[in-house]
Amino acid sequence: MKLIEIRKRNYFSTTIRCLSVLIGLNVVSWVSAAEIPAAAPEEVGMSSERLERINTVMQRHIDAGDIQGAVTIVARRGKVVHFETHGLMDVDNSRPMEPDAIHIMMSSTKPVLGVAAMMMIEEGLIRPEDPVSKYIPEFADMQVAVLEEPADENVSPYRVDPRNIPPHRLVAAVREITIHDLLTHTSGLASGGLGSAVQDRRQRDPDATLESEMPRYASYALDFQPGSRWAYSPGVGLDVVARIVEIVSGQSFDEFLQERIFDPLDMRNSYFNVPPEYQRKRVIIADRDMSRFLDRPPTKYFSASGGLSSTAGDYLKFEQMLVNGGELFGNRLLSPRTVRMMGSNQIGDLYRGFSRNQEGMGYGYTVGVTVDAITSNARRSAGAFGWGGAFGTRSWTDPEEELTAVLFLQQPHGPTQYDFENAVQQAIIE
Repeated sequence: MKLIEIRKRNYFSTTIRCLSVLIGLNVVSWVSAAEIPAAAPEEVGMSSERLERINTVMQRHIDAGDIQGAVTIVARRGKVVHFETHGLMDVDNSRPMEPDAIHIMMSSTKPVLGVAAMMMIEEGLIRPEDPVSKYIPEFADMQVAVLEEPADENVSPYRVDPRNIPPHRLVAAVREITIHDLLTHTSGLASGGLGSAVQDRRQRDPDATLESEMPRYASYALDFQPGSRWAYSPGVGLDVVARIVEIVSGQSFDEFLQERIFDPLDMRNSYFNVPPEYQRKRVIIADRDMSRFLDRPPTKYFSASGGLSSTAGDYLKFEQMLVNGGELFGNRLLSPRTVRMMGSNQIGDLYRGFSRNQEGMGYGYTVGVTVDAITSNARRSAGAFGWGGAFGTRSWTDPEEELTAVLFLQQPHGPTQYDFENAVQQAIIE
């Protein structure tokens, strides 16, 4: 889909490249102010010339109309070696992308919940194997939706169109869902199957909170028996974990994140509710109705599944904390072993991706994990882990290479993501 007409595109493909250079001159001081040091790529085993290919591929996709703009960051061995803006953050106003542009994170919110959960595990307040009903009693005695026929076999289809629900019946879950199940998307809760199709689909009340929604979520039929498969729960499963964090910490989820993660990491531009004075920093996508994100009253429902807005610079700090083994700016959030636990494959061979034919990958706690660098075609080392969001944000931590990379888009475009990852990988020269 073309986002910018040809006349505008040709003009901006020239001028934005020049503006990006000028912005880039200020980036080093901006990053330094945030106390993440910058370095020449060669100092940390990367090639300046090859990192320039990131700019080339981003401009190629802008010129093709695939994306409107982007922010890209690469850091290795604790040093920022690439921080660039590309294209426009607002087409109608001819506004170049800014380094601190605020992006809607969607599912890039999930790893932040992962860290919050790992903190509670470290402190002994929760355990992965705990049944959810230990904290939210309504989740006891759940049922699983299966096809009515065959009557002597319990069949749970992977996907069901809610507009065409087949005859079905409910059977008892063989065991309760656990925190581990929710963190790994193996619970069967609201993951697109038959149980999801027959659930209460009413809109959430504007005054809803995590607490108020738990009874409704607990009333859902599961899509499959807990622990029997991987199927993504895009908007519910991790919100249940966020509610458990609230219960055991005694804080609302937004307060917990602010005090325990955002403040220690100096993440000053990460919000569930973007303050009015910072609304002008939001990326505006041409030809997309973004009113449900931009023109709404402040939410009281702090979704761990997809509720955050943030900047690429803030998310770099989050990823850098992980690649550092849980510490940044002298503040330790997690132990190195806990980070390893979060970023290790937790579900054997159950993870096959959204296509169900992915090879060489596993799934940790809220993050995809590269198990085999070759068969996965992930352009990352074995042991790398990360996740992304439906609007195009993507980031990962690669402990073997001591590297983290952040790509912030507001348009999902697989080839752009692939080309960025490829450009990062080929720039590593030692």
